[in-house]
Amino acid sequence: MLSQRVKAALVFVPLVLILIYIGGWPFNLFILALLLVAAFEYARMFEKMGHRPSLTLLLLGAALFVLQRWFWQGAFFGPLLTLVIFLTAVWALVDYERHGGDAAVSFALNLAGILYLGWVGGSFIPMRALTDGRGWLLTALPAVWLADSGAYFIGRWLGVRKMAPRLSPGKTWAGLIGGILTGTAVGPLLVLLWRAVGFLPPATPLWQGALMGFVLALLTPVGDLLISLFKRAAGVKDTGNLIPGHGGILDRIDSWIWAALIGYYLVQFFRLL
Repeated sequence: MLSQRVKAALVFVPLVLILIYIGGWPFNLFILALLLVAAFEYARMFEKMGHRPSLTLLLLGAALFVLQRWFWQGAFFGPLLTLVIFLTAVWALVDYERHGGDAAVSFALNLAGILYLGWVGGSFIPMRALTDGRGWLLTALPAVWLADSGAYFIGRWLGVRKMAPRLSPGKTWAGLIGGILTGTAVGPLLVLLWRAVGFLPPATPLWQGALMGFVLALLTPVGDLLISLFKRAAGVKDTGNLIPGHGGILDRIDSWIWAALIGYYLVQFFRLL
């Protein structure tokens, strides 16, 4: 199993880094594909709980939000959100007439999934499209990866008090603190690296990298815990089996999508200073 995990990581992580470097339509298509697979896994998890989310709606809604970021740079958000809510409502009404049951619950699951995967997950695209988006995305994601590793090792070393014993027994408060310290430390180092190779402007302050690492290490575990909540409710270990030894796409991107969204707004904040 460990060998599978290592092999999968050696393929998947470099692929992500290469596509971030390339940017443009190859990166955007990759993100669209990831989110569509994640929508499939989301639907299957809730089906295991006895619910009936609409895979068609989830795929369509997630794709529309990604395309809105890709081709219209986030414009027309209000009309798109209105359309998505309206279509989801119509589907729930028709579904109730055809099957009865929990159509109201399915309405909530469909809308939540579309917003979670389409809006939150789609944040990779505007983040990469920023003027210095390559450098900042290559700061945000590795900072989260390294913070997660720091949390794991420090948690195993010093962790006693569980942070969320019912959702994720392996997570401890010591691990969270270790992750925050790791993220805060590696953020400036990543900024130094990307300044040196020209991915970030030479004048980019190191404190911005430290702040990004700190905030992402503090907040992105919520994404991990949320997917753990879904898996616990569904009675499954992984969201899927696409990545050998790692589970599904949602298992991998649960914290990444929040790193993209929060990182995007952090960069916008930096530009106001």
